Amino acid sequence: MIAYLFILIIIFCISMSLRTLFLPNALQDKFLSWESFAYLFFIYSTILLGFGLLYFICMENGIAVIQENEELLSGSTLHTLQTCIYFSGSTLFSVGYGDVTPIGIGRVISILEGMIGYTIPASFVVRTVVDIQQERG
Repeated sequence: MIAYLFILIIIFCISMSLRTLFLPNALQDKFLSWESFAYLFFIYSTILLGFGLLYFICMENGIAVIQENEELLSGSTLHTLQTCIYFSGSTLFSVGYGDVTPIGIGRVISILEGMIGYTIPASFVVRTVVDIQQERG
């Protein structure tokens, strides 16, 4: 039961982080500045750690979501956590390397994470262009 509460909290944090990309004034006065890069860094960090923890919680509760080298992920808790965060990062920033792969419900979760990974830079650029046009016009 606690695991489901943690999953809901993680999903809430991810949602709130992504929500800021779509608010009209979220990036106001931050066009191409260090603040913009820091802002993106924190969004990416939230998503990466959030999904990594989702994978980890599932694995720790007996729900197989990822496998390593075509075998179910096993080992110490620290190794599982590191592998889950690594998989989350490789899924968020690329299509992965193939050494860690999703299985079962993990496939759906990783597709969602990959879509978010591609949406963040696009929405950031669109939001910046729209804000610049509103400022000029």
